Amino acid sequence: MSKRFDGRVAILTGASRGIGLAIAERLVAEGAKVCVTARKPEPLAEAVQGLGGAEHALGVAGKADDPDHQAEAVARTIETFGRVDMLVNNTGINPAYGPLIEMDHAVARKTFEVNVLGALAWTQQVHRAWMADNGGAVLNVSSVAGLRPAPGIGFYGATKAMLTHVTQELAVELGPGIRVNAVAPAVVKTKFASALYEDNEEQVAAQYPLKRLGVPSDIGGAAAFLLSDEASWITGQVLVLDGGVTLTGGV
Repeated sequence: MSKRFDGRVAILTGASRGIGLAIAERLVAEGAKVCVTARKPEPLAEAVQGLGGAEHALGVAGKADDPDHQAEAVARTIETFGRVDMLVNNTGINPAYGPLIEMDHAVARKTFEVNVLGALAWTQQVHRAWMADNGGAVLNVSSVAGLRPAPGIGFYGATKAMLTHVTQELAVELGPGIRVNAVAPAVVKTKFASALYEDNEEQVAAQYPLKRLGVPSDIGGAAAFLLSDEASWITGQVLVLDGGVTLTGGV
């Protein structure tokens, strides 16, 4: 494993498990220090230990859409590791399943606040605290559900479509010092996505040209590339990580 992130520091939201933790693991393996956040302190503490303990990782528990939590995480990261070179906005929620026409407005509002405003707010916090003067890279975790209609998870997909647009707007605004990109995974085998494949994984995977669902490390490698200097001429892009399923009309 290369050490292309030696001396660099990342904040990753929603990173006690799944995709967020896989990205954190890849960054640490390549030399980065990380601050990982999540709602629950216990799994977050376990994640920090798995990342190598306090020498490599800091955990800050709180709700991703809470401005006080955001400010605390950014401040503690700079206090502990001296800088913030990378931000990964991974936190996302999907508390509703069903037709968009029946969507409860309170649930829709909360989904928007976490999936879109939360990502924007974290970027603003990191920008003010470090990146405005020192540069950096931001990665937003979107979804293939934001690329085309996704029945059953329509509003979640709508928030991810907006996150893609926010990614592009920020890339225009913040260049040349700060790059902003996104990844858009299809179904990845995590607890968050389990309702989409449990009990029928074979049938779901059969729709994918590569005949398997994603695993978190698939996203970790792609995320590390977009955050690295190898991607220094890439900004405002959405890298689709889908095993080819969108080529066949699937989501």
